Amino acid sequence: MIIKPKFKDFICVTAHPEGCAANVREQIDYIKANKQIEGPKKVLVIGSSTGYGLASRIATAFGAGASTIGVAFERPSTDKKLGTAGWYNSAAFERFAKEEGLYSKTVNGDAFSKEIKDKVIKLIKEDLGKVDLVVYSIASPRRTDPISGETYRSTLKPIGEAYKNKAVDFHTYKISDVEIEAATEEEVKATVKVMGGEDWRLWIDALLEAKVLEEGATTVAYSYIGSEITYPIYWNGTIGKAKEHLENTAIALNKKLKAMNGRAYVTVNKALVTQSSSAIPVVPLYMALLDKVMNEKNINEGCIEQIYRLFKTQLFGSEFKLDSRDRLRVDDFEMREDVQNEILNLWETINSENVTEVTNIEKYRRDFFKLFGFGIEGIDYEKDISPNVEFETY
Repeated sequence: MIIKPKFKDFICVTAHPEGCAANVREQIDYIKANKQIEGPKKVLVIGSSTGYGLASRIATAFGAGASTIGVAFERPSTDKKLGTAGWYNSAAFERFAKEEGLYSKTVNGDAFSKEIKDKVIKLIKEDLGKVDLVVYSIASPRRTDPISGETYRSTLKPIGEAYKNKAVDFHTYKISDVEIEAATEEEVKATVKVMGGEDWRLWIDALLEAKVLEEGATTVAYSYIGSEITYPIYWNGTIGKAKEHLENTAIALNKKLKAMNGRAYVTVNKALVTQSSSAIPVVPLYMALLDKVMNEKNINEGCIEQIYRLFKTQLFGSEFKLDSRDRLRVDDFEMREDVQNEILNLWETINSENVTEVTNIEKYRRDFFKLFGFGIEGIDYEKDISPNVEFETY
């Protein structure tokens, strides 16, 4: 099969297995080229197949020599059908980890369910005994409550009044004005159920009850705040309410874990190209501008660089510091005053004619394709390959 990118709206529905493996290899090489991380040795990553979750698994395994269990919900490949990018990423990670003698197992299923929690706990007991780091990095548009059985769907909407601003089609580079209607009260509640801290708390409660957390264990969940430009659709919108719930959950979990010298934190990361962020109006254009400004100041970071800095210098390093709301911040470069001031000044000047000059929109598009294994140097995309990549899941 010759595999090319195909789109449905702004989501790529195909993935290239060799390209995904090369993307994972590139991140591993970055970690191995830097100093070792002094910290976790037995790690559970919930949401381990893409983005920050995948980077967390790579950083702890290849940077700290940790044994890792990953939890993901991905579509497997067959001889005739493509798997998801997350499936190919996980397969590559497992292969590279085993080549270096690292323990790694992936549980493929709905992390929101009690069944998967029970399966993971059984695996921890049998293979690791206990874990000392739990990373929560789930990004899902829907969640079924394991107790009530009700399914909730998240929305990306402002609260109170409609939001108007400019957006870009990153395939055509055309700038247009968008208007997003305000969320209903039910939509806000549903978004909190999906993207808030409830499932993170259920995971930690289950791990505590099963006695599979090490003394002094750490757990982190990833979040984002963003800039003045994205506030109405993000931090002041439905997602922001969910992130507030996540922060309140961290405070409650931190108090609970103190009894065993453990700790729980929300980590605020910088804006990066992801499958989910590409669907949020305004955000791709903001990120394309952010990328250009930060590159010019030589302070830009990708996903793996962010997570390495978080683990090496902050979470397990000498630069550990919480903000006024008890959050760890690795969005500090993004939120620098000079960066944000420049973005705000340039924002009003962007149009369809100058977007490729004012922003890094072309690079944004390349980075988006890279998520699915496309556009990576050294890969022959005209080669006929099998779409089926098998690996053992649990």
